[in-house]
Amino acid sequence: MCKTDRLTRENQSLAKRTWGAELKGTRLNTLIALSAQYGFSIALGDLILLNGKWYVTHAGLLRLACRTRCAGIRVQQVSEFCDVPVRHWVFKATVFKSPGSYGFVGYGDADPSNVSSAVLGAELRVAETRAVNRALRKAYGIGLCSLEELGSHPSSGEPPIGESIIPAKGNGSPNGQPRLRDKLSLLIRNYELDPTLVKRYANDFCGTETLREASRDLVKAFVATIAKEAANDRAALVCKLNSYSQPEEVRP
Repeated sequence: MCKTDRLTRENQSLAKRTWGAELKGTRLNTLIALSAQYGFSIALGDLILLNGKWYVTHAGLLRLACRTRCAGIRVQQVSEFCDVPVRHWVFKATVFKSPGSYGFVGYGDADPSNVSSAVLGAELRVAETRAVNRALRKAYGIGLCSLEELGSHPSSGEPPIGESIIPAKGNGSPNGQPRLRDKLSLLIRNYELDPTLVKRYANDFCGTETLREASRDLVKAFVATIAKEAANDRAALVCKLNSYSQPEEVRP
C-alpha cells in the first residue's frame, strides 16, 4: 500500500471514531480528497471537523509548506491600520513557494471583538497567524477556511458586507453614516473602476472567497487602501485591477 493510500485509510478510520455520525456523504469524500491532494493528517491535528465543516489548522498548513519545501514566509505589520490602545492589529504575509519565485499575499486582522475569549490578550499573534494562514491557503490553492480564522466576524449591529459591490437602494445605516459597501461603491463610480475587478482585488486583499467572509475591520482597511491608491495614481490602480483579469502571483 502506498503512503497516500495508507494515510487516507488512517484518516477515514480516525475520523469515523472521532466524529461518527457527522462523517457522511460529501464530508467523507472531501476528507479523502484532502488526504490525497495535500497529505493532511487528522492524527497530527491538520484537519478538524466542526459543525459539519472541515477546517485546516495553522500547524497543518505549516507542515504542508515544509513538505513542499516552501522557500520562506515574510510577515509585516501594516502599521497604518493598527490601533494599539484598542489592541487592533493588521498583518500582511507573503509566501514564497520556491527560491526566486513569485509571492502569494494574505492579510489578517484581530482585536478583542473578533477573537475567542481563550486568546484574549494575544490579538497580535492571532492577526499574524491569520495572515500567514491566508497566504498559505492562497499559495497552495486550499479552499478550506483555517481554524484560526474562526471568530473573525465582530458582533456589531452592522450587517456584513455583501458579495455584490453595488449596493441596493435604502441601505443606509441607522446612525446616518454611509456603510463601507456604500463608500466602496462611491469610489467605483467616482473613479470609473471595474466593479468585478475591484471585487477580485478585495477578495485577494482580505484573503477570502467573498467579502461576506471578511471581517469589517479588514474590509475597512481595504476601502481605505483603494481610496488612497485611486487618489494618488488612478492609472496605476487601473493597471493593478487589470492584473486580476487573469489571476497571477505577485513579485516579492
